[in-house]
Amino acid sequence: MEQQTQRTQSLRHSVDARGTMRTGAEAEGLDGEASNASMISGASSPYQPTTEPVQARSLLGGIRCDLEYLRSYLGILKVVEVVLALLGFICIETIMLCSPCGGVYFFEFVSCSAFVVTGVLLFIFSLNLHIKVPHVNWSLTDLVNTGACTLFFFLASLVLACINHGTSAEIAAVVFGFLVTCVYGLNSFLAVRKWRRGDSGQGVTTSSEYTRARTASRGEVETRPELA
Repeated sequence: MEQQTQRTQSLRHSVDARGTMRTGAEAEGLDGEASNASMISGASSPYQPTTEPVQARSLLGGIRCDLEYLRSYLGILKVVEVVLALLGFICIETIMLCSPCGGVYFFEFVSCSAFVVTGVLLFIFSLNLHIKVPHVNWSLTDLVNTGACTLFFFLASLVLACINHGTSAEIAAVVFGFLVTCVYGLNSFLAVRKWRRGDSGQGVTTSSEYTRARTASRGEVETRPELA
Protein backbone atom coordinates (compact mmCIF):
# COMPACT_ATOMS: atom_id res chain seq x y z
CA MET A 1 0.00 0.00 0.00
CA GLU A 2 2.75 2.42 0.88
CA GLN A 3 4.57 1.70 -2.38
CA GLN A 4 1.41 2.36 -4.39
CA THR A 5 0.89 5.63 -2.53
CA GLN A 6 4.46 6.73 -3.28
CA ARG A 7 4.03 5.82 -6.98
CA THR A 8 0.80 7.80 -7.13
CA GLN A 9 2.45 10.88 -5.60
CA SER A 10 5.43 10.70 -7.95
CA LEU A 11 3.09 10.47 -10.95
CA ARG A 12 1.22 13.56 -9.70
CA HIS A 13 4.50 15.50 -9.32
CA SER A 14 5.60 14.62 -12.83
CA VAL A 15 2.24 15.64 -14.29
CA ASP A 16 2.38 18.97 -12.44
CA ALA A 17 5.93 19.62 -13.64
CA ARG A 18 4.95 18.94 -17.26
CA GLY A 19 1.97 21.28 -16.94
CA THR A 20 4.17 24.00 -15.51
CA MET A 21 6.72 23.64 -18.32
CA ARG A 22 3.97 23.72 -20.94
CA THR A 23 2.46 26.88 -19.41
CA GLY A 24 5.89 28.62 -19.39
CA ALA A 25 6.52 27.69 -23.00
CA GLU A 26 3.12 28.99 -24.04
CA ALA A 27 3.76 32.26 -22.16
CA GLU A 28 7.14 32.67 -23.88
CA GLY A 29 5.48 32.05 -27.22
CA LEU A 30 2.87 34.70 -26.55
CA ASP A 31 5.56 37.20 -25.50
CA GLY A 32 7.52 36.51 -28.68
CA GLU A 33 4.45 37.00 -30.85
CA ALA A 34 3.65 40.27 -29.04
CA SER A 35 7.19 41.57 -29.52
CA ASN A 36 7.17 40.62 -33.21
CA ALA A 37 3.82 42.32 -33.68
CA SER A 38 5.09 45.49 -32.02
CA MET A 39 8.20 45.47 -34.21
CA ILE A 40 6.11 45.04 -37.36
CA SER A 41 3.70 47.81 -36.36
CA GLY A 42 6.60 50.08 -35.50
CA ALA A 43 8.29 49.43 -38.83
CA SER A 44 5.08 50.11 -40.77
CA SER A 45 4.25 53.28 -38.80
CA PRO A 46 5.13 56.56 -40.63
CA TYR A 47 6.02 58.23 -37.32
CA GLN A 48 9.41 56.77 -36.55
CA PRO A 49 11.30 58.03 -33.48
CA THR A 50 14.50 59.78 -34.41
CA THR A 51 17.82 58.81 -32.89
CA GLU A 52 19.53 62.09 -33.66
CA PRO A 53 20.27 64.20 -30.58
CA VAL A 54 18.37 67.45 -30.37
CA GLN A 55 20.66 70.33 -29.51
CA ALA A 56 19.15 72.99 -27.32
CA ARG A 57 19.58 76.38 -28.86
CA SER A 58 20.02 79.29 -26.56
CA LEU A 59 19.17 82.82 -27.57
CA LEU A 60 22.33 84.12 -25.97
CA GLY A 61 24.55 81.31 -27.23
CA GLY A 62 27.61 82.22 -29.28
CA ILE A 63 27.83 85.84 -28.11
CA ARG A 64 31.31 87.27 -28.57
CA CYS A 65 32.90 90.66 -28.98
CA ASP A 66 33.31 91.47 -32.67
CA LEU A 67 36.70 93.14 -32.77
CA GLU A 68 36.55 93.44 -36.55
CA TYR A 69 33.50 95.67 -36.28
CA LEU A 70 35.11 97.82 -33.59
CA ARG A 71 38.16 98.25 -35.82
CA SER A 72 36.09 99.11 -38.90
CA TYR A 73 35.11 102.62 -39.94
CA LEU A 74 31.53 102.20 -38.74
CA GLY A 75 32.64 100.83 -35.38
CA ILE A 76 35.16 103.63 -34.81
CA LEU A 77 32.60 106.25 -35.78
CA LYS A 78 30.08 104.75 -33.36
CA VAL A 79 32.59 104.93 -30.49
CA VAL A 80 33.49 108.54 -31.34
CA GLU A 81 29.80 109.48 -31.51
CA VAL A 82 29.09 107.97 -28.10
CA VAL A 83 32.09 109.73 -26.53
CA LEU A 84 31.33 113.17 -28.05
CA ALA A 85 27.62 112.94 -27.21
CA LEU A 86 28.52 112.07 -23.61
CA LEU A 87 30.99 114.97 -23.37
CA GLY A 88 28.41 117.39 -24.75
CA PHE A 89 25.81 116.12 -22.28
CA ILE A 90 28.25 116.51 -19.37
CA CYS A 91 29.10 120.07 -20.42
CA ILE A 92 25.45 121.09 -20.69
CA GLU A 93 24.66 119.51 -17.32
CA THR A 94 27.24 121.71 -15.57
CA ILE A 95 25.20 124.85 -16.39
CA MET A 96 23.37 125.86 -13.22
CA LEU A 97 21.75 129.16 -14.26
CA CYS A 98 20.26 130.02 -17.62
CA SER A 99 17.72 132.52 -18.88
CA PRO A 100 16.28 131.70 -21.37
CA CYS A 101 16.88 127.93 -21.07
CA GLY A 102 15.28 126.67 -24.28
CA GLY A 103 18.57 126.10 -26.10
CA VAL A 104 20.11 124.39 -23.07
CA TYR A 105 17.17 122.03 -22.61
CA PHE A 106 17.02 121.20 -26.31
CA PHE A 107 20.74 120.42 -26.47
CA GLU A 108 20.45 118.36 -23.28
CA PHE A 109 17.62 116.26 -24.72
CA VAL A 110 19.37 115.69 -28.05
CA SER A 111 22.75 114.76 -26.55
CA CYS A 112 21.19 112.38 -23.99
CA SER A 113 18.96 110.67 -26.58
CA ALA A 114 21.80 110.30 -29.07
CA PHE A 115 24.11 108.89 -26.42
CA VAL A 116 21.57 106.26 -25.32
CA VAL A 117 20.39 105.14 -28.78
CA THR A 118 23.84 105.10 -30.36
CA GLY A 119 25.27 103.34 -27.32
CA VAL A 120 22.63 100.61 -27.58
CA LEU A 121 23.33 100.12 -31.29
CA LEU A 122 27.05 99.98 -30.61
CA PHE A 123 26.44 97.32 -27.96
CA ILE A 124 24.25 95.29 -30.32
CA PHE A 125 26.65 95.45 -33.27
CA SER A 126 29.80 94.83 -31.24
CA LEU A 127 28.33 91.63 -29.72
CA ASN A 128 26.68 90.44 -32.97
CA LEU A 129 23.27 90.50 -31.30
CA HIS A 130 21.69 91.76 -34.53
CA ILE A 131 22.32 88.31 -36.05
CA LYS A 132 19.91 86.84 -33.48
CA VAL A 133 17.12 89.06 -34.82
CA PRO A 134 17.39 88.77 -38.62
CA HIS A 135 13.86 90.05 -39.37
CA VAL A 136 14.93 93.60 -38.39
CA ASN A 137 16.64 95.66 -41.07
CA TRP A 138 19.57 96.83 -38.96
CA SER A 139 21.24 98.75 -41.78
CA LEU A 140 18.14 100.86 -42.21
CA THR A 141 17.82 101.26 -38.43
CA ASP A 142 21.40 102.54 -38.21
CA LEU A 143 20.78 104.87 -41.15
CA VAL A 144 17.68 106.38 -39.52
CA ASN A 145 19.53 106.87 -36.23
CA THR A 146 22.57 108.54 -37.78
CA GLY A 147 20.45 110.74 -40.04
CA ALA A 148 18.20 111.89 -37.19
CA CYS A 149 21.16 112.54 -34.89
CA THR A 150 22.90 114.56 -37.59
CA LEU A 151 19.88 116.78 -38.08
CA PHE A 152 18.98 117.26 -34.41
CA PHE A 153 22.56 117.79 -33.25
CA PHE A 154 23.06 120.44 -35.91
CA LEU A 155 19.86 122.25 -34.87
CA ALA A 156 20.63 121.97 -31.14
CA SER A 157 24.19 123.23 -31.59
CA LEU A 158 23.03 126.09 -33.81
CA VAL A 159 20.35 127.17 -31.31
CA LEU A 160 22.77 126.94 -28.39
CA ALA A 161 25.37 128.95 -30.34
CA CYS A 162 22.81 131.72 -30.96
CA ILE A 163 21.26 131.69 -27.48
CA ASN A 164 23.90 131.40 -24.77
CA HIS A 165 25.48 133.43 -21.98
CA GLY A 166 29.09 133.03 -23.09
CA THR A 167 30.04 130.55 -20.36
CA SER A 168 32.80 128.03 -20.93
CA ALA A 169 30.40 125.11 -20.49
CA GLU A 170 28.08 126.41 -23.20
CA ILE A 171 30.95 127.09 -25.60
CA ALA A 172 32.38 123.61 -25.01
CA ALA A 173 28.94 122.07 -25.56
CA VAL A 174 28.59 123.95 -28.84
CA VAL A 175 32.02 122.75 -30.00
CA PHE A 176 31.27 119.12 -29.11
CA GLY A 177 27.87 119.47 -30.75
CA PHE A 178 29.25 120.58 -34.11
CA LEU A 179 32.01 117.95 -33.95
CA VAL A 180 29.57 115.12 -33.31
CA THR A 181 27.35 116.53 -36.07
CA CYS A 182 30.21 116.08 -38.55
CA VAL A 183 30.88 112.55 -37.31
CA TYR A 184 27.20 111.63 -37.58
CA GLY A 185 27.10 113.11 -41.08
CA LEU A 186 30.01 110.93 -42.20
CA ASN A 187 28.40 107.92 -40.56
CA SER A 188 25.15 108.68 -42.38
CA PHE A 189 26.95 108.69 -45.72
CA LEU A 190 28.57 105.30 -45.00
CA ALA A 191 25.28 103.94 -43.64
CA VAL A 192 23.51 104.88 -46.90
CA ARG A 193 26.09 102.98 -48.91
CA LYS A 194 25.84 99.97 -46.62
CA TRP A 195 22.04 100.01 -46.73
CA ARG A 196 22.03 100.10 -50.54
CA ARG A 197 24.46 97.20 -50.78
CA GLY A 198 22.51 95.21 -48.21
CA ASP A 199 19.17 95.92 -49.88
CA SER A 200 20.37 94.78 -53.31
CA GLY A 201 22.04 91.71 -51.83
CA GLN A 202 18.88 90.85 -49.96
CA GLY A 203 16.87 91.08 -53.18
CA VAL A 204 19.25 88.73 -55.00
CA THR A 205 19.16 86.28 -52.10
CA THR A 206 15.36 86.33 -51.99
CA SER A 207 15.06 85.68 -55.73
CA SER A 208 17.59 82.84 -55.61
CA GLU A 209 15.77 81.24 -52.70
CA TYR A 210 12.47 81.53 -54.58
CA THR A 211 14.03 79.90 -57.65
CA ARG A 212 15.41 77.03 -55.58
CA ALA A 213 12.03 76.51 -53.93
CA ARG A 214 10.24 76.40 -57.31
CA THR A 215 12.81 73.97 -58.70
CA ALA A 216 12.49 71.70 -55.68
CA SER A 217 8.69 71.73 -55.89
CA ARG A 218 8.77 70.84 -59.60
CA GLY A 219 11.17 67.98 -58.94
CA GLU A 220 8.89 66.64 -56.25
CA VAL A 221 5.88 66.73 -58.58
CA GLU A 222 7.83 64.89 -61.29
CA THR A 223 8.97 62.16 -58.90
CA ARG A 224 5.39 61.77 -57.62
CA PRO A 225 3.21 61.27 -60.75
CA GLU A 226 0.06 60.97 -58.65
CA LEU A 227 0.37 64.72 -57.87
CA ALA A 228 0.59 65.68 -61.55
